[in-house]
Amino acid sequence: MKLVLTTHNLTKTPAIEEHIIDKISKLEHLDHRAIEARVIIEHDKTKAPEKQFKCSMRLGVRGPDLFAEDSEKDLYAAIDKVSKKIEQQIRTRHNRAKARKHALGAKGKQQRREMGI
Repeated sequence: MKLVLTTHNLTKTPAIEEHIIDKISKLEHLDHRAIEARVIIEHDKTKAPEKQFKCSMRLGVRGPDLFAEDSEKDLYAAIDKVSKKIEQQIRTRHNRAKARKHALGAKGKQQRREMGI
């Protein structure tokens, strides 16, 4: 998966980059068809101290892209929360697809039963 990491008012350190890569690899494990992850991390000193660090993530997958963002007082906490939100969106999408598949199967089974097959 391709990773695009952008920073605003913040220096990109190897530790931050490694943390983001670790979180992205866990997301990639959940959805193998993910093409690209765009991560933007920002530090805004003008905001309240508990909302100074902002992380937003866009995961490019088949269909509509998945997007999440969060603001925290700690950059690592913001990254963790955003990855949790994206993970939940992946799980929701997966569960909906499974439910659709089961609903189609049940509908076909009901039709066969009505026809007496």
